[in-house]
Amino acid sequence: MSILVGYVPTPVGEAAARAAIEEAGLRREPLLIVNSVREGALADRSVASPEDLDRITAEAEAAGVRWRVLQPSHRDDLAEEILELAREHEVSRIVIGLRRRSQVGKFIMGSHAQRILLQADRPVLAVKTDDGGF
Repeated sequence: MSILVGYVPTPVGEAAARAAIEEAGLRREPLLIVNSVREGALADRSVASPEDLDRITAEAEAAGVRWRVLQPSHRDDLAEEILELAREHEVSRIVIGLRRRSQVGKFIMGSHAQRILLQADRPVLAVKTDDGGF
């Protein structure tokens, strides 16, 4: 078993990564860091740089947590990609970051986090930043 974190290089993503490292340490399970890029995207702010990943993996190592980074591509459905990876790797828990969105924003854009929370067949730890996720 392992802990899966959906990581994006944002304050919310950083909070999720920190919580996942702590969770993996407490459970003595390896950490699976997932940073998925949208297939065909010319520019994607959710793609972690090598420096971002080096920082997160260094934090995991400092906490005594074994880790592995996956950077798969997804077409349209990031939530389904995360859920499929959780099943494929038999993770015990999924860790995701939450950010505030307006009702209109949720209606128009949907919410990957909401879908993961509702459709996951295993526990999900949802994390937000101290400022509420802005």
